[in-house]
Amino acid sequence: MSSLMDDTGEQVVPRARPVSRVVSLVPSLTEAIAASRPGALCGATDWCTHPADLDVVRVRGTKNVNWRRVVDLQPDLVVANKEENREIDVRRLREAGVPVWVTVIEDVPQALTSMDRLFGEALDWGEPDWLTQVRRRWDRPVPPPRIRVAVPIWRDPWMVVGSSTYTGDLLARAGYKNAFGDHEGRYPQVELADLDRADLDEVLLPDEPYEFTAEDGPEAFTLAPTRLVSGRLLTWYGPAMLEAADVLLGAEG
Repeated sequence: MSSLMDDTGEQVVPRARPVSRVVSLVPSLTEAIAASRPGALCGATDWCTHPADLDVVRVRGTKNVNWRRVVDLQPDLVVANKEENREIDVRRLREAGVPVWVTVIEDVPQALTSMDRLFGEALDWGEPDWLTQVRRRWDRPVPPPRIRVAVPIWRDPWMVVGSSTYTGDLLARAGYKNAFGDHEGRYPQVELADLDRADLDEVLLPDEPYEFTAEDGPEAFTLAPTRLVSGRLLTWYGPAMLEAADVLLGAEG
């Protein structure tokens, strides 16, 4: 069987074509695969929460994968992500003879291209309907910004979405200006005073990776308005991008 090249340039040879047994180590890609061919999923991480009725073997977390359990599942292909998963876990799986397809996604165009290659080349399933709809909603130029925001991802210490991130690019394509989009770091640590500023239209407080709630987050701000948002819509590529379009783009998208 001929080899393919994943997003990192590594050669990958799935055990079957089309792939019929998949382990996903990325929550957003788990949702994408389940929306396309749910019967093919045989394993996922503990953090894979969508769809809610997902009933597959769990292989621990994204950063501490139980790679031996993955090997035992004998998947045709394991799907991972360079940012979300550890290189050592990918290496252990490959050394055990398990083919691993690693995605690299840092902006919306990369998300569209990467998912197109994942479903069309790696899985050999063709483009799913939801991806066609996502492309229609999000394959758009970056408009002039209309709202200036900041997006914390952690508290104590405060950390925010910085430069070269999928979240930042998604927001930009919806007309949001990330106040920390020019920072040299992707997820820099900042002081609360850097966030609680009168020149911000909103501070978006997601429920992941830090779970900001009505009681934990908004009370820290006295100058900048805050809004609780779904972290899934800001950070998950896949079918969640359709919901993100409804929320961030509305009728214009």
